[in-house]
Amino acid sequence: MKVVIQRVSKASVTVENEKIANIQNGLLIFLGIVDEDTIDDIKWLTNKIVNMRIFPDNQGVMNTSILDVNGDIIVVSQFTLHASTKKGNRPSYIKAAKPEVAIPLYETFIKQLDNDLGKQVQSGEFGADMKVELLNDGPVTIIIDSKEKV
Repeated sequence: MKVVIQRVSKASVTVENEKIANIQNGLLIFLGIVDEDTIDDIKWLTNKIVNMRIFPDNQGVMNTSILDVNGDIIVVSQFTLHASTKKGNRPSYIKAAKPEVAIPLYETFIKQLDNDLGKQVQSGEFGADMKVELLNDGPVTIIIDSKEKV
């Protein structure tokens, strides 16, 4: 399971001209899932995300978490995070989990993040053509792969 986390001043997701998610101060998380991912990957990642100190404290030092700032989160599924670019110029997405595997894990990830954050997390629409807008704050962008936790 791979995530790209962006600290944002604002972010939104639009599907078919309808805004389905909208936050101010918080995190926009792009989530990529592979067949080998499990609930253990989800629990490890969501715990890491909510406790990661990437928001500024009173001195402007990144020393507070999303929990500390009472921020919001949007999760967007993004199979392209597992693109292989080793051969040719057209990326291969063979590593990305198929919907029958990815959707339940995506939904479980969101529910676990709801629980860890203590409030509802917003999300994109799995498999939809989404328009994602964001104002990256910092900029702060963190990439985490649950397979590289050791």
